Amino acid sequence: MQVRAEQLPGQLAKGGLKPIYTVHGDEALLAQEAGDAIRQAARAAGHTERQVHTVMGAHFDWSSLLGAASEMSLFGDKQLIEIRIPSGKPGKDGSQALQRYCEQAAGNDGILTLITLPRLDKTQLSSAWFTALDGLGTSVRCDPIERQALPLWIAQRLKAQGQEVEPGEAGQRTLAFFADRVEGNLLAAHQEIVKLGLLHPPGTLTQAHIEDAVVDVARFNVFKLSEALLSGNMARTLRMIDGLEAEGEAPNLVLWAVADDIQGLWRCRQALEGGKPLPMVLREQRIWGPKERHFERLLPRLKPAALARLVASASTVDGIVKGLPHPQWPSAPWDALRRLATQLCEQAATP
Repeated sequence: MQVRAEQLPGQLAKGGLKPIYTVHGDEALLAQEAGDAIRQAARAAGHTERQVHTVMGAHFDWSSLLGAASEMSLFGDKQLIEIRIPSGKPGKDGSQALQRYCEQAAGNDGILTLITLPRLDKTQLSSAWFTALDGLGTSVRCDPIERQALPLWIAQRLKAQGQEVEPGEAGQRTLAFFADRVEGNLLAAHQEIVKLGLLHPPGTLTQAHIEDAVVDVARFNVFKLSEALLSGNMARTLRMIDGLEAEGEAPNLVLWAVADDIQGLWRCRQALEGGKPLPMVLREQRIWGPKERHFERLLPRLKPAALARLVASASTVDGIVKGLPHPQWPSAPWDALRRLATQLCEQAATP
């Protein structure tokens, strides 16, 4: 059975622990909190002894894990066995061993198992070993909190410690400010929320309280830049580019992200001009996920001439990044990138 990270505490509170809990995902804070909640519930249920097995490389001794589990089921007290697979790939031997492990754990209430994994792809999620783990127990998916969901997440965390922002538009502005400062860094967001709980008593927090306390610890991923660009959010786009520059990201990688969106829009627009329907164009150009929704919104109204100018600008910035200045453009690569991003945002925001 699969649950989201925020659903896990409620499930654990109901009692009746599952034999196996599988925590997977690339959001470290949520994975850590899920693991801690499971360990606490295990201790409360009498699983006082703990073993930890870390699978590193192809030479892990799976037989020792199976043997330890078997011995404890016969002779030991209640155990919590943790299996950590940092690569997310147990291999052929590991796959078979995990399936056998599930068979052993099925009728043994003396063992509770916690398995931790990174983010898994579709193939891994449908594999025989993961299906066996999920079928016997509970799998907890710990995905990053996207920017649009971050204000609500912050509000929920504040509420849990007895605090809240002002009602109405003022509170929404405060939460947006908070989210801007911690975007892409959920662990730091958690730390800032805890700090607010130490600095201020339960009750209402104003934007001034949060501005004084919350440090700008946002981290930006170049692959998230596309969302800001295609939504026409100029302020967020420029803030992300500033952050990427400050973090030492290579300007050519940022240019690739911006130019990829421009070229994708251009190719799709050309296909539409050729008479192909939009769904077919998006499928042929391999546009999917959040980007697909932006393309569906933008392509019917973006003119070929405007996209052609963007393609030419991207080519100019490519030369600047490679050391070839242009008399009508800034000579600094990051300044040129900002102008290019601004041009794309303006087109994306035009009604």
